[in-house]
Amino acid sequence: MNHFLCIGDTMMDVSVVIDSEIHVGGDTQATISTHGGGAAANVSTWLASLGNSVYLCSRTGDDLNGTFLFDELDKYCVRHSDHHAPGEKTGVVVVLVNENGERTMFPDSGANSGLSAKDLPPLEEFDAVYLSGYALINPKSRKNVLEMVAQIKAHSIPIVLDPGTVGALRNIPTSILNDWIALADVLILNEEEAFYVADEKDIEGALVKLAAVTPLVVVKRGERGAIAIFERVMIVEVPAEEVEVIDTTGAGDSFAAGFMSSWFSDPNLEVAIKNGISQATTCIASVGARPPIGK
Repeated sequence: MNHFLCIGDTMMDVSVVIDSEIHVGGDTQATISTHGGGAAANVSTWLASLGNSVYLCSRTGDDLNGTFLFDELDKYCVRHSDHHAPGEKTGVVVVLVNENGERTMFPDSGANSGLSAKDLPPLEEFDAVYLSGYALINPKSRKNVLEMVAQIKAHSIPIVLDPGTVGALRNIPTSILNDWIALADVLILNEEEAFYVADEKDIEGALVKLAAVTPLVVVKRGERGAIAIFERVMIVEVPAEEVEVIDTTGAGDSFAAGFMSSWFSDPNLEVAIKNGISQATTCIASVGARPPIGK
């Protein structure tokens, strides 16, 4: 069994699923539902569903959403600090899912902005750490999260970094972004993010450039599967599985969990990518970003 620490957001997702064009200024019929979300929280639930021991380092507000989300994490057997920030509201994401299953997100980090090194559990037990880039992108939590990373590095624990979406990364200077990537032992990102971070227009060029900064780079390519480079010399590509796409929310988080669970048990790159794709395929076949409870 692997022991993982996940650092980042716990959010309430409000999913708005439409099957037509948006009628701007008017009404658009939609199916609306609420789900647990937040990249780090999502990864933690998928990791736990795969039989790993998981601790989530995150915060919610002292409201009904916060109580619901931590109760839900308990059902997934994800350990957490149970820290409800007094006077703060729980983070919320409005997720707009179009007729092709593609999602657009509108996040409000809420209590997650107060994340700090005080939330860290004892680090001796962990095999690896998943770090959501959103915790670094958020200027209110950035300094504290970097202090957390310093403690993790002092314990020589591998860090898996998902840097976050291009829309969020555009506000971060390139030099700072490169510093963050250099902290990671494993970088997992999608193709658009890889092109942006590497400032390249082809996937091979992006892989080579990013591999000069961090040992293992894994790029998610949607319907084309995933591709990775390890220690600058070995490039492995795996095709996607066929599936009807219902909702892509959480696809990257489920991929990260599948990859990490496999890689830190047996570092076979092709097998780890296949396991990541398998979890992502399960995720996008239904609405929401998490596995069924009890899976």
